[in-house]
Amino acid sequence: MCNQHVAAGTTRRTFLQGSTAALAGTSLGRLAHAQPATAADTPDAALNLLLEGNARYVANKPNERDFSAGRAARAQGQAPFASILGCADSRVAPEMAFDRGPGDLFVVRVAGNFVTPDGLASLEYGVTVLGTKLIMVLGHTRCGAVNATVGALQKGNTLPGHIAELVRTMKPAIEPVLKQPGDDLPQRAVIANVRANVQRLQEAKPLLGDLVAARKLRVVGALYDLATGKVTLV
Repeated sequence: MCNQHVAAGTTRRTFLQGSTAALAGTSLGRLAHAQPATAADTPDAALNLLLEGNARYVANKPNERDFSAGRAARAQGQAPFASILGCADSRVAPEMAFDRGPGDLFVVRVAGNFVTPDGLASLEYGVTVLGTKLIMVLGHTRCGAVNATVGALQKGNTLPGHIAELVRTMKPAIEPVLKQPGDDLPQRAVIANVRANVQRLQEAKPLLGDLVAARKLRVVGALYDLATGKVTLV
């Protein structure tokens, strides 16, 4: 029986790896790469492109773009160079913050920028099928979801409806910060939440963790300042 279990586990892992490779090789995979990719063949190159774009955004010197010019090519597929796990906050627009055009970024957004099962699956798709080299967990200052979690944990209250799920999910990352001394608790909570989700993605099995270990993928955390637009790695 034990041998059967081992064989079943090995078969499942082989199936997952084979399925991912097969998906990338199907017409879906070919369409995904139909659009010419931005030059970023390494995780570090992808990160540099993001930071350079953010510097232009902060300086209010974005590149001029004709958004209609590549529309026909984009209809055939996509080849983003980076994935962003960002907050749903309406004040944070990743394509603007990094001065990128359509097709450059694969963006997953949820209030509080934390990993959900569906979000993880989307990020896995971005990496294994679309070929993104970098995942950035992007938090931001004055995050309402984080502040709500801090307030709920401090006061012991329950938020209405499914909003309480935000607190439940972010609690493991944020609760330890409440016990630490120091000013600017909201800011420290935001950073702690970002770092916890970076770690989760770096260790995610069966796909992302192995790619990080092989240095084919990099996962980083960053903080977007609402007042200045500047993105800082954390």
